Amino acid sequence: MPFQKVTSEKLSQSVVRQIEQLILRGILHPGERLPSERDMAEKLGVSRPSLRDAIAELAERGLLVSRAGSGIFVADVLGSAFSPALTQLFSTHDEAVFDYIAFRRDMEALAAGRAAELGSETDLKVIDTIFRKMEAAHQKRDPTDEAQLDAEFHMAIIEASHNVIMLHMLRSMFDLLRQGVFYNRQLLFRNRMTRDQLLDQHRGMNTAIQARDPEAARGAVVAHLAYVEQAFHDQMKAEKHESIARQRLEHEASR
Repeated sequence: MPFQKVTSEKLSQSVVRQIEQLILRGILHPGERLPSERDMAEKLGVSRPSLRDAIAELAERGLLVSRAGSGIFVADVLGSAFSPALTQLFSTHDEAVFDYIAFRRDMEALAAGRAAELGSETDLKVIDTIFRKMEAAHQKRDPTDEAQLDAEFHMAIIEASHNVIMLHMLRSMFDLLRQGVFYNRQLLFRNRMTRDQLLDQHRGMNTAIQARDPEAARGAVVAHLAYVEQAFHDQMKAEKHESIARQRLEHEASR
């Protein structure tokens, strides 16, 4: 007969599955330090030996990493999304930038529609809270905080879509963006007029999602990334013109 004796699950396996879910759902982030062994065991309601067994299994599978004297951390699971060679290739070819923006436009429009439709009330509060922080950061002369919140705002929408594949794929893409692989996000925020328009676009996305209007949410994302694409195209053109002007100036100075 194909039946097997039913056995109760080991406590360590219950811990393994809980930590797996937290990583899968993006609640635990790559590089995040876990609480101390004592605190974790207390919160999970298990013995330290059971917790150690669970951590050892997750470490062996590459999901957690132990650092001597520092603690247990979530492994950099996003680092395997692209090889270093491919990442370097992205950073040296402009066509990768425009393909990246087109990819984000398609994926994030889908995520925004899903967030408006499927996001919980708490998901929507998170999105709105980050946007309010963006409004406050917008008043500062230094655009660094606003640029960082911009990325967090987009990630909050993706998280609210409740699709774990999309979440990890786009989190990986945003990690490359933060590293400046595709383009320097800070440049978009240096111009006050551009910053004003970007804030208005994020306000439109937030308003549509809070109203639970999937079509308007998708449209707001498409319009925003079309603007980003045009802004980057204009920036490239301006840099090319400046390079030519410098050549002319050098030539005139040498005559």
